[in-house]
Amino acid sequence: MSAASLRRAVRESVSGLPRAFWWLWTSTLVNRLGAFVATFMTLYLTLDRGYSASFAGLVVALHGLGGVVSSLVAGVMTDRLGRRPTLLAAQASTAFSVALLGFMEHPAAIAAVALLVGMTSNASRPAVAAMMADIVRPEDRVRAFALNYWAINLGFAVSATAAGLIAEYSYLAGFLGEAALTLACAVLVYVKLPESRPEGGGAGASGASGAASGKTGTGTEIGLGTVLRDGRFMGVVGLSFLISLIFTQGSVGLPVAMGSAGFSPGDYGLVIAVNGFLIVALQIPVTRLIEHRDPQKLLVISALLAGYGFALTAFAGPVWAYGLTVCVWTLAEIVNSPTQMSLVVRLSPVHGRGRYQGVYTMSWAVAALVAPLMAGFMIDRWGAGRLWAATGVLGTVAAAGYWLLMRNLPEGDRATDPVAAGDAAAPKAARPLPTGPALAEPLPAPADPLPTSGPVGAS
Repeated sequence: MSAASLRRAVRESVSGLPRAFWWLWTSTLVNRLGAFVATFMTLYLTLDRGYSASFAGLVVALHGLGGVVSSLVAGVMTDRLGRRPTLLAAQASTAFSVALLGFMEHPAAIAAVALLVGMTSNASRPAVAAMMADIVRPEDRVRAFALNYWAINLGFAVSATAAGLIAEYSYLAGFLGEAALTLACAVLVYVKLPESRPEGGGAGASGASGAASGKTGTGTEIGLGTVLRDGRFMGVVGLSFLISLIFTQGSVGLPVAMGSAGFSPGDYGLVIAVNGFLIVALQIPVTRLIEHRDPQKLLVISALLAGYGFALTAFAGPVWAYGLTVCVWTLAEIVNSPTQMSLVVRLSPVHGRGRYQGVYTMSWAVAALVAPLMAGFMIDRWGAGRLWAATGVLGTVAAAGYWLLMRNLPEGDRATDPVAAGDAAAPKAARPLPTGPALAEPLPAPADPLPTSGPVGAS
């Protein structure tokens, strides 16, 4: 690519987006620059505190359990109270709980505060995803979500490298650093981000009350039961859980395996930073390449790459070999994340975005609960090789699931969308994507699922 072409691509990627998006983008970057707990919890517990892999898995699982609870609660809060209040509450409470965790000494206290950190840190994800969909026009969402995902991984790449070095001297400094940056993120949201919740969802005078109660323009109430009865959407959630279970091993299984093999936290930090740096370098160009490709094939291929990319870890020896395996599953993440999120966006009614995003986020949270238990048990009982073989099996099952789910997928957004139902008063940002082949233009995820990178999660 010539210099002129590169400049044109950059200009096309950043122009025309609303100011509120860039403040949300900045808050995401600041938040991810402080990532420490989710990435280094297992090393902190096993190397610094001397606990077993099983106990570390239990604590990280409690962190995930907190995320399961908060995903649903925060989804409802996002629709009822608004995106901005939910973000503020989540980030301020995360800053407090992360700092508190750094001072805990007793194993029971560590476990209890880890649960609290999981609840607070995961609560911002539905609000971030819903706000991103609210403030950006449908025709701009592809590049907007790609840019936000780019910010997530730029921050993660920098923080993983720096935090790995910090952890060799003081884990407490890492906890306090994350708390300070998360608090700064909350201040930025308070000062710069306006509320974005749609207020014109109902016909006639229903307006704000319809939005607050989670009703669509057709008067149909959207509760958690509505989401859970949505078969196709719950299929996406289930497959997201399998993929998340694989990707989360980058932050739970991989550090334990490398620590057992004699590598230092700094070595792990360098290896996992490859994930963030590759996403920073490749996410936008790869998104431009795949946005008009068949989403069914993309999801199947990415699931196989994820599963067998992690499976290759069983054959890694030196640090550079671990880095090569990270390259394989990072490519899977780059492809899977935007394509999978496009399903969520299309299947989520406008005034139910918070609840739908909350249930979708729950798939990552449940994976964060199960993955450490799975990793700790398998490594302690059979060794890391069995864990990596299991990821290959999970990737194969997920690939088959995507192939089945994507057959005969209907075109367009949900019929319960106020605009799709003919409500001309709905917000411009809620209008459906241009017509064409179903899911021809995938919308990259702002979060997390993330993991994390995918496993680690978003702002």
